[in-house]
Amino acid sequence: MPLLSDIARRKKIDYFLAGLPKAARILEVGAGGGWVGQYLRGHGWTNYTGLDILPPADLVGDVREWRKLGLAPASFDAVVAFEVVEHVDCFAACHELLAPGGRLLLTTPVPHRDWVMKVLERVGLNQKRTSPHDHLVYLDKVPEFANKQVKVVGGLSQWGVFVK
Repeated sequence: MPLLSDIARRKKIDYFLAGLPKAARILEVGAGGGWVGQYLRGHGWTNYTGLDILPPADLVGDVREWRKLGLAPASFDAVVAFEVVEHVDCFAACHELLAPGGRLLLTTPVPHRDWVMKVLERVGLNQKRTSPHDHLVYLDKVPEFANKQVKVVGGLSQWGVFVK
């Protein structure tokens, strides 16, 4: 039986990447194990950069220190942040890195349902968290972006597409 996280990966790909041009400049924040980058590169996207606080990301560091990492403002068409914003408040940095009309593509637990995610982790049906969820947020309350589309999936996860 596949993990819920494996099923979610397929759904995320279908939902977030449809219509994203192959030449789009994409930054993934929290690249982790690299599954998003592998998918993108393997399916024809040519301008992908993975960023994480640990190797083997293309860039190793904290997105909030993007200038120190050599990134330029407004230099990405899309920023992907799957299961990241519950760990670190990086909305301002992502906003600054997006070009006008660029999209922030993100997923995060529904704050009042995060306890269910912990239970699913303990019984082995969901991926283990890599650090505490001490920045849980309701995506419709994020101030940096006025143009947002937020969807609740399975009553547990929020999926957001925010346009700069």
